[in-house]
Amino acid sequence: MDTTTAIPQEPALTFEQIREMFRDIGRSQKETARSQKETDLKFQELARQMKETDRKISNLGSRLGNLIEHLTASDIIDKFNEAGYRFTQISRNHELKDAKNNILAEIDILLENGDYAMVVEVKTNLTKGDVKEHLNRMETLRRYADAHGDKRKYISSIAGALIAGGVREYALEQGLYVIEHPGQTIEIVAPPKKREW
Repeated sequence: MDTTTAIPQEPALTFEQIREMFRDIGRSQKETARSQKETDLKFQELARQMKETDRKISNLGSRLGNLIEHLTASDIIDKFNEAGYRFTQISRNHELKDAKNNILAEIDILLENGDYAMVVEVKTNLTKGDVKEHLNRMETLRRYADAHGDKRKYISSIAGALIAGGVREYALEQGLYVIEHPGQTIEIVAPPKKREW
């Protein structure tokens, strides 16, 4: 007795059926390509819109930074003169350049008299990293001043419209004055021990 079971076989595909299958695959590939092209165009448009949004946000940030810098500069000489410095000159957006015209350091606000130069860094949102970067800038400024025969004492302050937690204390510990914007005028907080460069 034969116990094998016959497996039903599919009828063989005709040439026309195979050709139709390839046509279907071709149509599917064309549809996929068209859909991919539409998706690529949508992503390109999204990328363009994001770039434009980034540009607008950057411009707004720059304007806000300029406003904070202007508000800081408007009262700063009077406030430091009340503290006994007697600054006679103020300049903004001061750049120090090397012999090849490369920018070594940028100073937001520079107050000067015969004995001192006060370097003020202004930030919209002041962080500990900003303070560290400013301390490095002060070292660069001191080297630049020494190389150019500038014997004045350099002191520094850092200003922020928003000051992250602990940053105020850190800046004061580093010997920097802290300029705050609590209301319509600025408020200067002196460090326990002023640092000079």
